[in-house]
Amino acid sequence: FTGAIRQKLGKFEQAHKGTIFLDEIGSITPEVQVNLLRVLQEREFEPVGGTRTKTVDVRLVAATNKDLRRQVREGGFREDLYFRLKVIDLILPPLRNRMDDVPLLVDHFIKKYSSSLDKKIHGISDNALSMLNRYHWPGNVRELEHLIERAVVLCQGTTITTGELPHDLT
Repeated sequence: FTGAIRQKLGKFEQAHKGTIFLDEIGSITPEVQVNLLRVLQEREFEPVGGTRTKTVDVRLVAATNKDLRRQVREGGFREDLYFRLKVIDLILPPLRNRMDDVPLLVDHFIKKYSSSLDKKIHGISDNALSMLNRYHWPGNVRELEHLIERAVVLCQGTTITTGELPHDLT
């Protein structure tokens, strides 16, 4: 491209001989679907601004919260790409249907954000965990993660309490 002084590797080039994760695959445009299908079928692509086709060997993991089968039926997702992606299909129920995971995820996110924010938070109070266990989680695991990040930021002690949680968790 104009003014380029060096080539920047794209995501597929960076993932060569490894794994690439594509989140929200059900939201990609039809044009991107065509390009992705070519990379998956032919294992090659032409970089933006490039003049030569490059070969790539990647393992693809894709995620979506959409019903791709229905999108295929309705014409919003390419059938050939759908079957190309559907090598191993894992269906994970929403967090509200697996509440036993909440304490494990809370612990993981506390460790993650305590470390990255250099705080010494060791856990969550029983009352705070009870609040989280009663909540419906419309935003799923991402909502829980952001809520725990917020709580870690606000926490002044070593344990997250109900005071660090939003008051509208009902």
